[in-house]
Amino acid sequence: MKDHIELISKEVVDSAFKIHVELGPGLLESVYEHLLSIELKKRGFKVIQQKNIPLLFDGKEFEIGFRADLWIEPGFIVELKSTENIAPVHLKQLLTYLRLTHLPLGLLINFGEAFIKNGIRRVANTSNPKVI
Repeated sequence: MKDHIELISKEVVDSAFKIHVELGPGLLESVYEHLLSIELKKRGFKVIQQKNIPLLFDGKEFEIGFRADLWIEPGFIVELKSTENIAPVHLKQLLTYLRLTHLPLGLLINFGEAFIKNGIRRVANTSNPKVI
């Protein structure tokens, strides 16, 4: 399944690049989220926007507001930003989502960068990933 994860990653990056080249930086995060969702669906992916991520604690499940910007089936998370700089907390946010879902890899994409290649970060969950 590693090849499938890499394929999703490649298609997300390619889609983000296409959108950024056409529209540039400066739009709201929600606009990029919507457009990236549309582009990925055109490429044949099942995409869920603002997917709830439950927290399991002490044998109980809590839905307390964790939401992945984009969830690409069978399980790949893309977190989007539209800001001047990525802060360490943004990377931690994605890593937390990956740990809660036991997914191995996700992407953090900042559409606020002048050059989109500078705004893409791969985040790997090395502590407890499952194979998808």
